[in-house]
Amino acid sequence: MAVLERELSEPGVWDDQARGQRLNQRLARLREEVERYDRLAVQLEEAEVLDQMLDESPDPETEAEMASTMEALAADLDKLELATLLGGEYDSSDAIASIHAGAGGTESQDWAEMLLRMYLRWAEREGLDVELDELNPGEEAGIKSATFQVKGTNAYGLLSAERGVHRLVRISPFDASNRRHTSFAALDVVPIIEDDEEIEIDPKDLRIDTYRSSGAGGQHVNVTDSAVRITHLPTGIQAACQNERSQMQNRVVAMRILKARLAEIARRAREERIENLRGEQRGIDFGSAIRSYVLHPYRLVKDARTGTEVGNVDAVLDGALGKLIEAELRRRVAQSAGIE
Repeated sequence: MAVLERELSEPGVWDDQARGQRLNQRLARLREEVERYDRLAVQLEEAEVLDQMLDESPDPETEAEMASTMEALAADLDKLELATLLGGEYDSSDAIASIHAGAGGTESQDWAEMLLRMYLRWAEREGLDVELDELNPGEEAGIKSATFQVKGTNAYGLLSAERGVHRLVRISPFDASNRRHTSFAALDVVPIIEDDEEIEIDPKDLRIDTYRSSGAGGQHVNVTDSAVRITHLPTGIQAACQNERSQMQNRVVAMRILKARLAEIARRAREERIENLRGEQRGIDFGSAIRSYVLHPYRLVKDARTGTEVGNVDAVLDGALGKLIEAELRRRVAQSAGIE
């Protein structure tokens, strides 16, 4: 931490804004880790003092304080334990997430918007920052797609546990006959790579289009052709941003998203080559849902990968994903250790 503090105090460090921000983010995360340790040490010390007081002179008020202290200590220990499950190369990175509605028109588009709200609420609960970069509204309701950045400690590692197809079963609010419908939407997540890791992109391989921002309106939606979409011609991969104030700012953000997506494709290709050399079959069926959210005829959220079930569907849809994410992270660790 002292090394980073010295680097940030050097003259001219902020001449390179990207480098300055990167160093500042690293320092902030290290400080957060130190503060977490210090907080645990203080809580443990308080618990020991209260325990001694109860031994000497038990009373209801001290017992209540002890219970509250132990509850807070257990919650912080759970968070620390969860962080130990995130040892991947990019787990500590910020993330770029995309939601896409599946086939099914309005039903799936409404479900995609519900998923977007769920992840925005989850990020808020986790104390993570979110930047909504692109929103493609549906024709009647919901959204066709959305792209957003999640920034904070272990943002990518946590959110990567949610990557995949999500399935909703409910009585359709758009069906006059009140029939049950099954809808699908997918979440994709890639880490935001730092400038010194960026891949090389030939400008000749890019097509840059500008267009008018779409959405429900409001002061944050531009009425000029400031939105930017960048297409990488060799792969057909696209990235767009419409949230910033100027075309130049949108272009910078869109390029960052494009580079992250291209880097993720390269990483996945490397992983597939390694798996082929090992002669192993992948355990994940990319064509099936990782999780089902059933609102009718019963109410239950069930993760197909871990078997984890949550009966309080409303809480999950409001961002209470901790139990589901932790179960998937533990499954990954067990799988990598050959326990599964």
